[in-house]
Amino acid sequence: MTVSQPTSFGEATLAQYLSDLAAKIPAPGGGAVAALHAAQGAALVAMVARYTTRAKDAEHRPVVDRIIEAADAARARALALADADAAAFTAVGAAYKLPKDTDEQQAARTEAITAALITAAQVPAAVVDEADEVLSLAAELLPIGNPNVVTDIGAAADAARAAAASSQLNIEINVASLPEAEGDKFATVLLRIEEITARADGLHADVVHVVRG
Repeated sequence: MTVSQPTSFGEATLAQYLSDLAAKIPAPGGGAVAALHAAQGAALVAMVARYTTRAKDAEHRPVVDRIIEAADAARARALALADADAAAFTAVGAAYKLPKDTDEQQAARTEAITAALITAAQVPAAVVDEADEVLSLAAELLPIGNPNVVTDIGAAADAARAAAASSQLNIEINVASLPEAEGDKFATVLLRIEEITARADGLHADVVHVVRG
């Protein structure tokens, strides 16, 4: 199977993305999937907000407009993070392939590996930020959003949860190979993921309650 590499995820068709994801190539992988979960969650929030611009929603229009703007921005950032993750993963692989025949080469290789792993952990940490933002916007929208598309708020929460939980795996695997002092810098974001997933579960339950009446 011939695998084509788009210059960015934003330029790839869905079929091309899924073909690349299924292929035996280093990237895209779980990190890009996490970022795209966040992007999809943001898009769902923006969609619900845009459906909440009826005449009867006039009193909430300033909030709705702000949510639309924030969700669109989060979607763009998350999409860029999918590209950043693919680049970071590629850089890690390249660092491990550096020569190590001399002491100088070994030192340079170790430094390059550490730097690449830090970046590879920083990208999913940034995805966590976007998941948090999507979840916050979804929760704010739920009480005022168009009830005809309320389930999409739940879907946005689920996408944000998936983004955060998948990012946890990608942070953990990179941190495991870092010096302890560098790995400890990611402790705070790992704790935040637990809080984000709990909030997402709660928002999903709230939407189910609304649907069931």
